[in-house]
Amino acid sequence: MADSSGFRSGFAALVGRPNVGKSTLLNRLIGTKIAIMSDKPQTTRNRIRGVLTRENGQVIFLDTPGVHRPKHRLGDYMNRLALATLQEVDLVLFVIDVTSKFGPGEQVILDHLQGVETPVFLVINKIDLVSPEELLPMIDEHRKRYPFREVVPVSAVKGTNLDRLEERIFATLPQGPAYYPADQVTDHPESFIVAELVREQVLNLTREEVPHSVAVTVEEITPRENGLLYIRAVVVTEKESQKAILIGREGGMLKRVGQRARREIEALLGSRVYLDLWVKVKKDWRNREPILRNFGYVDD
Repeated sequence: MADSSGFRSGFAALVGRPNVGKSTLLNRLIGTKIAIMSDKPQTTRNRIRGVLTRENGQVIFLDTPGVHRPKHRLGDYMNRLALATLQEVDLVLFVIDVTSKFGPGEQVILDHLQGVETPVFLVINKIDLVSPEELLPMIDEHRKRYPFREVVPVSAVKGTNLDRLEERIFATLPQGPAYYPADQVTDHPESFIVAELVREQVLNLTREEVPHSVAVTVEEITPRENGLLYIRAVVVTEKESQKAILIGREGGMLKRVGQRARREIEALLGSRVYLDLWVKVKKDWRNREPILRNFGYVDD
């Protein structure tokens, strides 16, 4: 643990509407993939914790679910989680998409920020998609809405200006100890990350009602004598029709999900993996609190 007087540490929440690039930004800042990415909204369901350690400090990022209009109990939980995080951190990074107009989702977040004493940065993402002339009026417009401590335009995909964002984050955090070892990038267990990587491929490969009706649980991770890591995971969906889509003709869809997820898991764990995927139906699970609790989506 570092305890030098100049060492800074603390917790920073990434908040914003769905699909503004929070998970991409988190992965880029951390330098490795710990949060799943998809072009579909509401990809993140839990607070994904990422740890960035430098010689001068350590920041623990909380990537929250995107604030949205909920359609089921799972959606209610996601919104509560995102907004409650604002009260628990040392810094809030309010991430917006430079290509999207200011809307009700941003206003809900700003309304909650009015009563928060925590410093708030406005992080304007995807600046690679606009010209500087378009960016400046947007900055002025947002400064009128809220007294942001900093406004930092970035491109998470390109890596543009992330060094500036990191510098300002560490300058704003209070002095404190390192909470995690320097080589640790997340405090989530392997099973959580593996489940998320499987869910990511379902999001990427399926359409319509299937992606957001899916949850993934990892039932076993066992090293084998031949050096292979055996992982059994269950993909849970709400309808038999969705199960049929997930399995695909002659098992083709499930095989594609498994192959792509296995590559991501092997890159993360640094081990050869045998991924054994199953599909089960739990009707209307997103509205059933006992199941939500079992999946870790409802706080006690």
